[in-house]
Amino acid sequence: MQEFLEQDIQFLPGVGPKRAEILKKELQIATFRDLLYHFPYRYIDRTRIYTISELNPELPIIQLKGKITGYEKSGNKGKKRLIAGFTDGTGSIELLWFRGEKWIVDTYKPGVEYIVFGKPSVFNGQINIVHPDIDEVSKSRELLTRLQPMYSSTEKLKDNFLNSKSLHKLVNSMLELSAGKIAETLPVWLLNEASLISLPKALQNIHFPADTPTLLKAETRLKFEELFFLQLNILRIRAGRIMSFKGYVFAKVGENFNRFYKENLPFELTGAQKKVLKEIRRDMGTGKQMNRLLQGDVGSGKTLVALMSMLIALDNGYQAAFMAPTEILAIQHFRTLTKFLVGLDIRVELLTGSTKKAERTRIHEALENGSLQILVGTHALIEDKVRFKGLGLVIIDEQHRFGVAQRAQLWKKSDTVPHVLVMTATPIPRTLAMTLYGDLDVSVIDELPPGRKPIKTIHITDSKRLRMHGFLKEQIAAGRQIYIVYPLISESEKMDYKDLSDGYESITRAFPPPKYQVSVVHGKMKSEEKEISMKHFKEGRTHIMVATTVIEVGVDIPNASVMVIESAERFGLSQLHQLRGRVGRGADQSYCILMSGYKLSADAKKRIETMVRTNDGFEIAETDLQLRGPGDMEGTQQSGEAFDLKIAHIGKDGQILQYARDKASKIIDDDPELNKESNVLLKKQLRKLYRNNVNWGVIS
Repeated sequence: MQEFLEQDIQFLPGVGPKRAEILKKELQIATFRDLLYHFPYRYIDRTRIYTISELNPELPIIQLKGKITGYEKSGNKGKKRLIAGFTDGTGSIELLWFRGEKWIVDTYKPGVEYIVFGKPSVFNGQINIVHPDIDEVSKSRELLTRLQPMYSSTEKLKDNFLNSKSLHKLVNSMLELSAGKIAETLPVWLLNEASLISLPKALQNIHFPADTPTLLKAETRLKFEELFFLQLNILRIRAGRIMSFKGYVFAKVGENFNRFYKENLPFELTGAQKKVLKEIRRDMGTGKQMNRLLQGDVGSGKTLVALMSMLIALDNGYQAAFMAPTEILAIQHFRTLTKFLVGLDIRVELLTGSTKKAERTRIHEALENGSLQILVGTHALIEDKVRFKGLGLVIIDEQHRFGVAQRAQLWKKSDTVPHVLVMTATPIPRTLAMTLYGDLDVSVIDELPPGRKPIKTIHITDSKRLRMHGFLKEQIAAGRQIYIVYPLISESEKMDYKDLSDGYESITRAFPPPKYQVSVVHGKMKSEEKEISMKHFKEGRTHIMVATTVIEVGVDIPNASVMVIESAERFGLSQLHQLRGRVGRGADQSYCILMSGYKLSADAKKRIETMVRTNDGFEIAETDLQLRGPGDMEGTQQSGEAFDLKIAHIGKDGQILQYARDKASKIIDDDPELNKESNVLLKKQLRKLYRNNVNWGVIS
């Protein structure tokens, strides 16, 4: 039965080799199954007929009932168009076509009553519909009682007469051919327990819904299945890892940890930091390998928790590695750790791509003889030449910036699998964490260190720029420093967003030297130039840092109290939040100023309003997920999970996801290898879904 659905799409009547090639290229539809799972993105109520007098260009796709009054041709060669007058008695509009004019004139006759279906737009002050779908009223009774599915198409597909309507017809042929040939993928006991309809019924009604309640049942069934198998796979991998991998037992907390706690701890740990440290200590003492994700907003004290975890490894006779995604961030971590460990007999070294050969040789020797206890670095840590005497703990910062295969290299550095602590300052919504990091245990630092004031966020438009400049001058006079961030390096023809080179000129005019000094940092500069520019800002020699988003990760300057983000509408929510986190590092009141144009899309407005309203990274991440969907949320494609969701939405289907995870969790707790008779179908389906996946689940 399943072989039927694996047939090449070219063998479906109405497709053939040429159309098959276009379907594969444009929509990745290569088999019968792919077409069946190319779901509509929305549905139009075909029982609702608008009148022409009600029309405005803001309306979505609508339908009208009326008659064509006549045709005329317009434009010269290359820009020809066919125009039809269309009236329903309440007014008239134009129907426009840019190709296929002979067929249209021969097919649709003046005086006959038609249903016209399309999106209203305006040209030369006249409302029109371009390339509408048209059905004769006498032949469209069936359509008027149904929800009309809309399928995503492309210009290339439409040029080959494969629009939404044509795809609908192909799906109809597909469903007729596949009657009795679609095998169920969930066991009967689970269908009954979760009150789900069968797979054949769900597929029929997702494409040809009988009514709205049946459509909802079809959507629920298909979303549940998609999320359930995703969670079942994640939890199966996690159970396998826990059973298969022994971890080092860090039985004691010794002199290094205790001395640091009593003599070097810069401030009292927050309740959240203490809770997370307890979770990490418990993990590392069990004899199972720790695989934990530590989430915490910028400035919440993750590095301190990482250091104290490394001290536990040292107290038990093991070494620790701290891997960061960029040289700037690795250097910053190295300096922070060195500062924290002053007076303690602990050797910390830094290894990056810039480390000189003689220095590298010295580091390699010290690692192998065990005299070097903590190594901080970039991906240089995973080079084959780097060998540890006893690597017990690996900390990976901003892990979504590393490929999974890169992280796997660290495992080869140790006889027994080291404990792994993955850290991120990007708040991950609960639903996404369950999916992207579902095989990891998750800890959250949701408290800022004492003395930090929440950042005040203000949204202003260009008309208030001079007032904003006045405010910046007041801040500089009070001894503070300022970031000004731009989305582009140089002007783009397509975008009128403020660009950095133009911005730098206007800033130096508004803040002239020698009274004011301005630094510049962007991604196209050489590493040494960037380093010098940042050094000047860090040392207080420049007042303003004009930058692109390269400063998003890895710069910690407590004296910087204002972040100005130009063309704020251009940035995603999580990026705005990350940028804002660059200020507010000291005890002074900090500000984030979001500059934008007057005209904002609904999404841009929502993003900016969210930023002004809250500093809560998790609330921001949830809103971002709902606005954007998971997409390739920095590393999704590397996460080792098939994350190509056809119908479920991680941000909007949180309830179904939680329910699917609960069901999957009960099954795996009871039968980790899915060997029971009742789970045979689940095991078979999992194998089919994930047969091409490398089992990365054992690597953080």
